[in-house]
Amino acid sequence: MTQHSRDTPQFYLTAPSPCPYLPGREERKVFTHLVGERAGDLNNLLTHGGFRRSQSIAYRPACEGCRGCVSVRVVVDDFQPTRNMRRVLERSQDIAGEMRVAVPTSEQYGVFRAYLDARHHDGGMADMTVLDYAMMIEDSHVDTRLVEYRRRGGEGGFGRRGELLAVSLTDVLKDGLSMVYSFFEPEESHRSLGTVMILDHIARARAMGLSYVYLGYWVSGSRKMDYKARFLPQERLGPEGWDRVER
Repeated sequence: MTQHSRDTPQFYLTAPSPCPYLPGREERKVFTHLVGERAGDLNNLLTHGGFRRSQSIAYRPACEGCRGCVSVRVVVDDFQPTRNMRRVLERSQDIAGEMRVAVPTSEQYGVFRAYLDARHHDGGMADMTVLDYAMMIEDSHVDTRLVEYRRRGGEGGFGRRGELLAVSLTDVLKDGLSMVYSFFEPEESHRSLGTVMILDHIARARAMGLSYVYLGYWVSGSRKMDYKARFLPQERLGPEGWDRVER
């Protein structure tokens, strides 16, 4: 009986708090815990239903009178990079990505800290310590990896390990890669490293035989989220299911 109750998800609703995307709005979230032997299967199921993962919690917006947060996934096989995306890739040929086991390092935390201080100094994660960072990486009961992006070290990309420029915490789902959280060295922002990471994940998903790259929520009218709409074709989760968007 105890095992059954542990494997049966219980859902909870948060209290209202200020919306981080739309000024003057409040947000609420419905959430459940991803624990136990079935955590991976539950994460797959909930991601298909518009949930996102944060450590061992899966959550989805449940705001009264607003459906602004829309789950987005890129259709891997049909994706074609824009001319601008191709230029970004050409400028980033000195960067190599490597998918690794999800083990936190002080080097990663240094980039993470610089990213928060430059981009999100007033956000909810601003005061995260190195221990908080380690918990973000390690507290997972699902198939989670880290993709590290480094400047190529040594001739031809070999030799010493190059400087760490960006990191993505990524879940491997049955049908795709879900980019849980990404960050990069702010001094390298001219490289469009966020775009580099998404394009790399699309290529990885294709090589792994996976259909989608899940980008989390897109909010129309939020400048923070505009970039997600550029990766086409994509599918957006609506009341009737996933709807394909070509342009």
